Amino acid sequence: MSLRTPAAIALLLGLSATSLLANKDQGRRLADAAKALDEIMSASDKAIPASVLDKAECVVVVPGMMKGGFIVGGQFGKGAVVCRGDRKTGWGSPAMIEMGGGSVGLQIGASATDVVMLIMDREGMRSLLKSKFTLGGDASVAAGPVGRATTAETDALMQSKILSYSRSRGAFAGIALKGATLRQDDSANKDLYGRAMEAKDILAGGVPSPAAAKPLTDVLAKYSPNGT
Repeated sequence: MSLRTPAAIALLLGLSATSLLANKDQGRRLADAAKALDEIMSASDKAIPASVLDKAECVVVVPGMMKGGFIVGGQFGKGAVVCRGDRKTGWGSPAMIEMGGGSVGLQIGASATDVVMLIMDREGMRSLLKSKFTLGGDASVAAGPVGRATTAETDALMQSKILSYSRSRGAFAGIALKGATLRQDDSANKDLYGRAMEAKDILAGGVPSPAAAKPLTDVLAKYSPNGT
């Protein structure tokens, strides 16, 4: 079929439109993640402690997870993970992820739950690079501390590779997510970057951050520009 025929032109236009829509969907996911994290961190009395966030190697945000019904295992959400650059300065490009299984165990009838996880060390970060891993299995997970006065200098916190939080109906708390799984969202990464990308390549650095990622990386830089 000639590339000049009306059918070929229509096909190319259709593919282009599909690509643009897919990229827009990923941009919306990243914007939702940025909004959720900003609202959590801007809380006057309850937020992720700055001293804890500063120690994190990576941050996972899954906005609007587990919509509707009693929040139990088998539910599902989509989000993104962003890791710090070398020497804990700045934030890199996001890798898109999916989260499922486990039990958040919050309120009956909750319309949406935002989930945030802090990856506290390089071993926890390496777990993220697998195609799929289980919280509490491949990496230890614990409920994260809440409150601006809380510090990260406790044995319990320092021994956990992942600290997890959830927010539903305005209530924000640390909560264990044992049994939940994280996996790469390959199709979303392809939509966002325009080609197939592995999470290990994205999170290792050196991959230019797409414009759609700016809201999320800006929020992270706002609350924790450099790690400790």
